[in-house]
Parts: sequence; C-alpha cells; structure tokens
Amino acid sequence: MGGVVGGVGYGVGGAWTSTGAILVLFILLVIISKAFLV
Repeated sequence: MGGVVGGVGYGVGGAWTSTGAILVLFILLVIISKAFLV
C-alpha cells in the first residue's frame, strides 16, 4: 500500500494522499458515531 501511494504521488504528494485518506476515514467515523448516538 505504501508503494502505491509513493508511486501515485512522488514523496510530498504521497504524504498528502495518505493524510487525505486518514481525514476522510475520520470524518466518516464521526458521522457514523453521531448517527448511532442520535
């Protein structure tokens, strides 16, 4: 998986891609949590 990210974005681009993926997963987790709480 790290190789794919490194291949798509060269260095800095790969880091941004990883960060973006983590942010998306975090946001989805928050939305799901709120849905269950409500």
